[in-house]
Amino acid sequence: MDSQTLAGDLSKGRPVGGTEFSWCRAVPGGTGITVLAILLSRPVSLPALRSALQSLQTSHPILSAVLAAADTPRPHLSIRSTHPPLRLDLLPAADLLAAVPSASHLHCLLERELNQNPWSDPADETRVFFATLYELPEPGRSVLSLRFHTAVCDRTAAVAILKELLDRLGGDSGSSGKGEKEGVMLGVEDLIPKRDAWKPFWARGKDLVGYSMNGLRASTLRFVDAGSDRASRLVRLVMSAEETRGLLTACEAREVKLCAAMSAAALVAAHSSQHFERNQQKPYLVATLIESRKYLEPILHDNNIGFYHSGIVNTYGVHGGEDLWELANRCQITYSNAIKNKKHLTDIGELNFLMCKAVENPHLTPASSLRTALISVFDEPVISESSEQQQYLGVEDYVGCSSVHGVGPSIAFFDTIRDGKLDCACVYPSPLHSRKQIQELVDHMKRILIEGSHLKE
Repeated sequence: MDSQTLAGDLSKGRPVGGTEFSWCRAVPGGTGITVLAILLSRPVSLPALRSALQSLQTSHPILSAVLAAADTPRPHLSIRSTHPPLRLDLLPAADLLAAVPSASHLHCLLERELNQNPWSDPADETRVFFATLYELPEPGRSVLSLRFHTAVCDRTAAVAILKELLDRLGGDSGSSGKGEKEGVMLGVEDLIPKRDAWKPFWARGKDLVGYSMNGLRASTLRFVDAGSDRASRLVRLVMSAEETRGLLTACEAREVKLCAAMSAAALVAAHSSQHFERNQQKPYLVATLIESRKYLEPILHDNNIGFYHSGIVNTYGVHGGEDLWELANRCQITYSNAIKNKKHLTDIGELNFLMCKAVENPHLTPASSLRTALISVFDEPVISESSEQQQYLGVEDYVGCSSVHGVGPSIAFFDTIRDGKLDCACVYPSPLHSRKQIQELVDHMKRILIEGSHLKE
């Protein structure tokens, strides 16, 4: 790894980058709390778990960092020798789950973790990584929660952390790979090649105005309660292996990505839920998150921990009655053109600026809702297969996602294809939107995707 990509003296840390700073502004309000929750059906050795977590911090020092002066213009990620090691909190979950069906234990505790916000109040220093083991009422069963400040852990990093943690719990101490003792990497903006980040000043101004105007004109889901305090909740969209196979085959036949098909289905379902008059067209914003490690210099690996996603925001007009694949093709073309024009690299600054402005001025968004898009999707799903090691450790289920009840979309989709089945965590702000409202929309999306997968050319 090129030494210039490191942050230098770890005892001093470094100022956060532009994208990291936007997360620093968003997290106190409730957006940007990343949680990886793992349901374990077998007893876990506490010494082994503590050792594995400390090993993660050794391999990835940024997980040992504190966010210093997060409410100032120049917050820092800082690592000092005096910082205590990560504490594993042990909590009995019986009281928390007293009225919750057994099948919902993971769901309930995941929602709880999404709304645990140590970054909500200004503090001199706050850790970026927390770990909690919830002991379930059933003997030997537990839920392990890893909670991160999103500025230091994007979805790719969370997947790498999960794999490395399970490897270490399974006795493999050599799986940290290229991330071993990597230091604290620079922010994504500092690693984009200058040739890819350059854009004329006038073009930046034009794009900034364009994004602002599109945001003001865009339609939203109906708000159920825009005045009450909010929390992040989730529903899950799960397809069988056969349904998933049919959907992926249909996407491949039409040369569209899964993210384009999911975006199209969400747009159709959202427009339908509004009960507009026939052919009454409305514009909607879709934010697509792009894994950017491969576009940086030097190229980063999946286990380089940090936030290295960028975003593309596009507007789509929907009038009702659209064919799924016609709309998915529109989404695919717009997304592909944006990537071709490198907007995922050139527009980072503009999108970060607008995100911070929305945090500072919620009245600029509809009903002060802080909604900046209808949905957010990832350009690629996480692909995972269960292993003998997971079975040995008793890994029964797991979900990774981030909170959105501050600034963000109405629904954030975190999609995984696990053992051939699409499993998507759909996170939304409550009570701005109700669980019934989002569940109905997600169920409608699923029907659209399944029915569309059966249509012939």
